[in-house]
Amino acid sequence: MWLAAIACCLMAILILSVSWTDVRGAPWVPTSMRMVRRMLTLAEVGPDDVVYDLGCGDGRMIITAARRYGARAVGIEIDPLRYLWCQMLITILRLRKRIRIIYGDFFGADLREADVVTCYLLQSTNDRLEEKLRTELRSGARVVSNTFTFDGLDAVRSEKGAWLYRCSGNEAAS
Repeated sequence: MWLAAIACCLMAILILSVSWTDVRGAPWVPTSMRMVRRMLTLAEVGPDDVVYDLGCGDGRMIITAARRYGARAVGIEIDPLRYLWCQMLITILRLRKRIRIIYGDFFGADLREADVVTCYLLQSTNDRLEEKLRTELRSGARVVSNTFTFDGLDAVRSEKGAWLYRCSGNEAAS
């Protein structure tokens, strides 16, 4: 009986967690590790870069950016469970010096520090996000999106569902 109650509570929390993020911009659908590597490679991420992952989920993008590419990374997550998961994971992996997690809505976050922004959102969320990227990211910053596009940004290239954009001086604030 005790275990059934715990299982029901955990299931309710999981359902609330999934529906909460869906209402706020996109449901949580984990990016495959193959796509994570494709996106970071497409953006030519390196040790001098700061990578922001908007809706970082379980942290796989920022962890890979830090461990495999040597970048510093910032994840922004609105779901409290995934935020806590990321905090625990980067502590266990001893990546606190390279990765920071921000709890909250990425629409309210300051993205000016980003050299690379990654996202896997919905098209409607990308449409709303485009102006923020255009005004906050500096010239030369890269944006990589999984599946969904940014029609008003300068597309550099795409590769198997990953879209790379580069901010120009006309788009970004200096």
